[in-house]
Amino acid sequence: MIRFSNRPALACLATLALSLQGCATYPDTEVATAPATAEAQAPVGPGLWKVADEDTTIYLFGTVHALPENVEWYEGPIETALAASQELVTEIPGNAAKDPASQQMVMAKALLPADGSLREMLTEPDQTSYEMALTRLGMPPASFDRFEPWFAGMTLAVVPLLQAGYAAESGVEVKLEQLAPPDAKRAALETLEQQIELFDTLPVESQIAFLMVSADNIDRVVPMMDRMVAEWLEGDADGLAALMNEGLTDPVLADALLYRRNASWAEWIDTRLDSPGTVFIAVGAGHLAGRDSVQDYLAGRGLTVSRVQ
Repeated sequence: MIRFSNRPALACLATLALSLQGCATYPDTEVATAPATAEAQAPVGPGLWKVADEDTTIYLFGTVHALPENVEWYEGPIETALAASQELVTEIPGNAAKDPASQQMVMAKALLPADGSLREMLTEPDQTSYEMALTRLGMPPASFDRFEPWFAGMTLAVVPLLQAGYAAESGVEVKLEQLAPPDAKRAALETLEQQIELFDTLPVESQIAFLMVSADNIDRVVPMMDRMVAEWLEGDADGLAALMNEGLTDPVLADALLYRRNASWAEWIDTRLDSPGTVFIAVGAGHLAGRDSVQDYLAGRGLTVSRVQ
């Protein structure tokens, strides 16, 4: 079975899971919220980059999909760049996760065949660890028996964050949608279905590995996310990359979740430079950090990317 180094992989999984929070359901349990563990702090500045030619400017902003309510980040160059933009581009459409048809699509892909059972797919040690994690969250052992491992793993990564006060409503994308100029065009780099396919088509061994990273480290989810938010607020792209991306040691998985998408988005940006205007692109911060980032692929196309903040 594929395994990842615990903490970096856990950070990556939690971040990816948060992008699907609006579509996740939590069977047979109520998720109680508690005061956020991440303390408010004055942001040094989340990373902001730009690529431009004579008549087009494209800003690249790395996001965190969910935050505690008390985290302040929208000011200075970020505010100026968004206010000047005629187009806001996110990973998926802003309302995708709340669309009933999209939620039905996610659940349809997440369900196992009628005769399948998640716990029966696990080895005895993994099943024990998985059931202990559910117990710690106040959830019955059978909560996800009908679901594929990728969906159970994502949900396990999200529930502790919800309990700690993290919420998609406080996430960067939601705020950007609210704060962008009313007449700014909205666009997306992917569809929600495309993102779900990334996980639904993973080999079963990789899906179970994702699940067990969450289960084995259920008490580390919140501290790890707190560290990620701190790195993000400081604008430390290298530190953030170390937390988010280095756990993806399986090259096939890393290519599917990061590198192939980064290359595709760089192509989109290169093409968009052919049309005049100012564009604000907001994607998960891990895509703008570390090796083979979006910036690296843009540089490979002969484009100059400069750090704004």
